Formats: sequence, structure tokens, C-alpha cells
Amino acid sequence: MGNSYLYALPNFIFMYQNIILLFASVLLISACKNTKNEIPVNQNNYSFFLGTYTDGESKGIYKVEMDSIGKMKMIGLAAETKNPSFLAFANNQQTLLAVNEISLDNKMGTVETYQVQDSLKLISRKASGGAHPCFVAANCEGVVLTANYTGGNIGYLKVDDEGQLSDLLDVQQHDGKGTHPKRQNEPHAHSVWFQPNSNQIVAADLGTNELWVSSINVETDKFVPANKNKLSLPANSGPRHLAFHPNGKFFFVINELNNTISTFEVMEGKELLLKSSVSTLPADFSEASFTADIHISADGKFLYGSNRGHNSIAIFEVQKDGVLNLLGHESTRGDHPRNFSLSPDDKFLLVANKNANNIVCFKRDQKTGLLSFVDEIKAPSPVCILFKK
Repeated sequence: MGNSYLYALPNFIFMYQNIILLFASVLLISACKNTKNEIPVNQNNYSFFLGTYTDGESKGIYKVEMDSIGKMKMIGLAAETKNPSFLAFANNQQTLLAVNEISLDNKMGTVETYQVQDSLKLISRKASGGAHPCFVAANCEGVVLTANYTGGNIGYLKVDDEGQLSDLLDVQQHDGKGTHPKRQNEPHAHSVWFQPNSNQIVAADLGTNELWVSSINVETDKFVPANKNKLSLPANSGPRHLAFHPNGKFFFVINELNNTISTFEVMEGKELLLKSSVSTLPADFSEASFTADIHISADGKFLYGSNRGHNSIAIFEVQKDGVLNLLGHESTRGDHPRNFSLSPDDKFLLVANKNANNIVCFKRDQKTGLLSFVDEIKAPSPVCILFKK
């Protein structure tokens, strides 16, 4: 009897352990299901790099994170460098490009590349082609273009798969002047863009009051002017930045000096035709103001432009013929909104207020295009927001 009990005891313990394990498994599965139901789906977090001016407290390029509801957090300095006033990506966002808006010996600025990690690791730095570069862009073929404001020209370089920049390959020097008595006495290239679905590039020159159209001969590494290589804007416009409609039929130019946005139509044969221009300011506003940046929603329905002085984002509805209908203005909650950006999913619009040293996040209503305030953080002399997708 005693021995039978001893032999049966291990089997009983084994069976009891299995019952406990089965019960625990049921509880664990149930807990997992409950937890899964509590986690929101399609929850997006964001990060972006911030270009600045370093004539004050800023030390260079900063990194910022933002959660799915638009709350921002300053991570800190990602790279110490001088006046990185405009940023762009290359190599599928593995390489970051930044201009140094400086003038070495009163004639040359620089452009640099960084390996994108948790911070930024400097790879190379080369001459930009002219003094005070204020814009840089790169395409999937490794072509890098700079716009040099004081130099009045655009520069051409290449970046390889490792993020190494070539030496300067060519410069397109602009000439002429506009009619504005203070700001158009000489060329001031402000930006340069790869025209979608085309081999053309379009440079906005605030000083000559023109768009300069050209292409690049990849065999000779030289700029090639288009047949109609210059397009004039209305007097005293001062073209600054561009935004291309996703349908490829239109693009929009924001003009700094007369606070307007001009609509251009892309005709057959790539000819560009000016259709109309509209003001970015309220009709009753008479104080000094200068536009800065422009962006269009991914669906092509809404266009946004920043006003420095009025300190607002002008909101437009884009009609089917490319004509703009002003919907209203949203205060940027700061002074001198130089640059702004839409989040990769178009849900948010973020503004860099240079003189107020802050970044402001707005939620974007994707049906109406209107904006509502979400969050604000401090940042030193912010001038360029570049989201990482």
C-alpha cells in the first residue's frame, strides 16, 4: 500500500503541473488578446532633422522626434556645423546633405554630406559654386544641385552610394536684374528643382525675377540651357521656392517680394506658361511682409505658403485648372516663419519660426485643408525642417 502510493505520487504531481501550465497558458493568451485590442493600429511616430543659423545659440543640425498625435521632443545636436540653413536627403535617406550658408573669401560657400545614424557622421564637404548657398537638392541618380544666393548661380556636383561628394562639376552663372530698387540689382539664385517626369531643372532667381530652365548633359557634366531658358515673373515678384502638383500639369512659385503665388502650366513639349498670380496676404493687411516657403498636399487639393511679417500660413484650395482659391490664414504662433514642412503622411504641418526660436506643430484637416494647433517646442534659429520617412 505504501509502495503503491509512492509510485503513484510522481504521476499525480506531473498531472497537476500540466493542469497549472494549461491554466497559465489560457490566462496568457487572454491577456495577449486584451493587450492587442488596446494598442492602436497604424500608430505613426516621426523624426526630423532641423537646419539652423549658427550666429546665435545654435551649434548646427538638430534632431527632433514627434509622436503620433503631434507632440514633439528635442533630441539634441546631431552635427556641429556652420549655418546649415537648408537640408536634403540622398541615397534613399541614407545620406543627408546640408549647405553651409557662408562666404569663404567673399566668393564661395560649401555643401556637405552626412551618414544618417542616430546622429550624423560627416562624410565630405565641397565648394558649392558660389557665395551663401541657401538651397540644395539631389535626385536618385546622385545629381546634387545648389543655389548660391550671393553668388547668383547654381552649382552641380555628384554624390556616390557611400555619400561622398564629387568636386564641383559645373556652375550656371545668372545675369541680369529685376526692377525692385533694393533686392533686384543683381542675380540672387534662391532655389533649384528637378522638374518631375522631365530631364529639366528649374532655378528660381529672386534677383533677376526669372525662372531659369535647363538640363544636365551627364556625359559632359555640363548645364545645357533649354530653348526657352528664362521665364519672367510679374515685376517685383522675387521668385523663391516651387511646389509641383502631383498631376504633373502645374507647378506653383512663391514670390518673396510682392507676396504672391504664381501658377505655371506645363505645356506639351515641356514649355512652361504663366497662368495667374494671387496674393498670400489678407486684403486689409498693409505692413511689411515677405513670403518664404511653399508646399502642396500629396492629393494636390491644398497649397500652403508662409508669410514672414504677417506671420501666417496662407491656405489655398487648388482648382482643377490650377487656379488657387484662398481659404484663410493660420497664425504661426511665432515670428519669421521661414520654412515649414508637411509630415510624411500629410497629417501634420510644422513651422520653423526663426526669430521666435520655436517650432509649432499643426494638425491638418485632410478634407478641408485647415490647420489646428497641437504643440510647440523651443529650437535655436530654426530655418529648415526635413522629415525622415
